[in-house]
Amino acid sequence: MTSTALINTASLEEIFEAFNSLRVLIVGDVMLDSYVWGRVDRISPEAPVPVVTVQRRELRLGGAGNVILNVQALGAEPIICSVIGTDEPGDRLIGQLRGNGLNCDGLIRSDARITTIKERIMAGSQQVVRVDTETDQYISEPERNLLIAKAKELIPTCQVVIFQDYDKGVLSQEAIAEITNFANEQGVPTVVDPKKRNFMAYHHTTLFKPNLKELKEGLKIDFDVTKTGEFQAAIDKLKARMNLKGALITLSERGVFIDFQGEIHRFPAHIRQISDVSGAGDTVISVAACCVALGLPPRFIAGLSNLAGGLVCESLGVVPIDKQRLKTEAIKEALL
Repeated sequence: MTSTALINTASLEEIFEAFNSLRVLIVGDVMLDSYVWGRVDRISPEAPVPVVTVQRRELRLGGAGNVILNVQALGAEPIICSVIGTDEPGDRLIGQLRGNGLNCDGLIRSDARITTIKERIMAGSQQVVRVDTETDQYISEPERNLLIAKAKELIPTCQVVIFQDYDKGVLSQEAIAEITNFANEQGVPTVVDPKKRNFMAYHHTTLFKPNLKELKEGLKIDFDVTKTGEFQAAIDKLKARMNLKGALITLSERGVFIDFQGEIHRFPAHIRQISDVSGAGDTVISVAACCVALGLPPRFIAGLSNLAGGLVCESLGVVPIDKQRLKTEAIKEALL
């Protein structure tokens, strides 16, 4: 079924089935999340800190890895394009990808790079400390050229590109510009989850998805989000300055806002029992990108993304979206 047919005639069943036909290229910072679970029974005699007795350990995909898992959960095929180290954490990261049946064709390994790993020490449900092993230095010019070449090789086989930026150095202004220009030449839409360092670098992209804090910091302005005129003026400034086709702004407890293809919509957050907001933005960008790839209307893109972001907040920890539950909720909410 073509995108036009989906817009005009598809049922929700057909749209969710169409997700299965997509290939999604995710370019950005992929990392490992490590969890050490234990209990605290005493304070260390060496320093005034708790002693955590380890009960179990767990490794998960982090950073852009959570977007990969969300895209996969929707039924699409995700392909990660990134640079990681030749170190042991890099081996474990590839093991995590392969263990989840994921495509590693876009991964580049560098002797000069360390693989990002964020280790959380947990006592019960309480995080005691987090230990980050990482660099935020930009990848070298040869590595950047390899990244760009790999992205250009993969883009013609994909229906959408997601830039998943965590400010860890994989994405630079040069890489963003070259990959975006090539995707535009190929007619492949680009969807962006930005961070502070490269916020203003994503010119001529299709859909730009900052949260409210990132929007204010990126534009270096303050405004009252409850005042429609002030908020829309900020969106207009963002779109004009970066030549964006559209913007999708996540507003936390206030829901989402979209300005795309001549349409403006705002959806309130769904009332839910919030357990953990971690990873909600990753779910939103994944759903939005798959909808953009299918050429779906802006109102549906924002509505389904908002619904998905709320659903994952009901789970403790970072978890991908449950496709069947999302479809059930979308039918219940009459999104079409």
